[in-house]
Amino acid sequence: MNIWNIAVKEIKSNFRDRRTFVFMLAMPIVLMLILGAALSNAFAPGHKMEDLHLLYKSNGNDPQLTAYWHGFIEEIGKEGVKAVEADSSLNGQEEVRNDRYTAYAEITSNGIRFYGSSRDTIESNILQGMLTVFADRYSLASAAYQVEPAIAQEIVKSAGQSSDFIRETSLDPTKRPGSTDYYAIAMTTMIALYSIISASNLFRGERTRNTAIRLMAAPVSKGTIFAGKVIGCTVINLICVLLVVLFSKYALHADWGDHYGMVVLVLLTEVLAAVSLGLGVSFMAKGESSGVIVMIFTQVASFVGGAYFPVDGADGVMGFLTHLSPIRWANTALMQIIYADNTTAAWSTIGLNVGVAALALIAAVISIRKREAF
Repeated sequence: MNIWNIAVKEIKSNFRDRRTFVFMLAMPIVLMLILGAALSNAFAPGHKMEDLHLLYKSNGNDPQLTAYWHGFIEEIGKEGVKAVEADSSLNGQEEVRNDRYTAYAEITSNGIRFYGSSRDTIESNILQGMLTVFADRYSLASAAYQVEPAIAQEIVKSAGQSSDFIRETSLDPTKRPGSTDYYAIAMTTMIALYSIISASNLFRGERTRNTAIRLMAAPVSKGTIFAGKVIGCTVINLICVLLVVLFSKYALHADWGDHYGMVVLVLLTEVLAAVSLGLGVSFMAKGESSGVIVMIFTQVASFVGGAYFPVDGADGVMGFLTHLSPIRWANTALMQIIYADNTTAAWSTIGLNVGVAALALIAAVISIRKREAF
């Protein structure tokens, strides 16, 4: 009962601190609106390729290859590729080098020589993929022709009829995060990590106000006071996080998927880890240095964890720091839950958060036992 009374007192005290409470709600919502609107184009679902110009020269003496090649040219023309046959006096490589064409191909009986542009690498790679598909199918048809001519005819006939040159497959191809969806998740996990700030002041504030001695004089054990304040701090910060989730869902229509229980569990364990880290730092660091450590940690963890922009494919020191950020752990788990319906992927993040919380709380308890007062 004493633990519950202390927890309730801690919750009420935080509700009375309107400036802090508003900050915990206003900051993520404002950043969500600003970043979501400013970077909406970066999360566009697709990119339309234009001006795919292919210059080619056919030197093959095989009439079948020539016929099938022209059929292939007609098909890719329907997909927006402008194929132009070069005359004998034209230097195809020089035309690509001068950026007049995206790529140049020489078709011979021995294969296709392809020369792509170093300026338009994406467009060039798309054309190379198309030609690779055609060459592979024609080679297969040539081998099959010696065994079963009818099958060979069908293989070659289909060489230029598929428009799916790049195919993306997922559980739900249309389900992907937009800018608002991404920053709803990123800002929520960031503000969950900010629980470390209020936790670092949980007992340091008592020492600053000279009320720690009164706490020690009360007929309540250290463990009861500690547990009550930890529970109260965790609950009030979780409330702030859930309010941000509700605002993003119903005001901004952000997608939080269908597995709400797992989403809340990931956020709860992140808040618990942040509160525990804040307590651990406040007891192990002396004076005001704990506040400096906490502020540096939250900013670095937010930056490398993807709170302000997506961080993918980072390597070296940046990649190492990225994988140490609790925000990164939570973002990855939530993305898997929401957009891949993969709830099992969240258990590793939950385990990491609980492990960090346990270690930090053990360190805080050991530190408390060595002190006469909080």
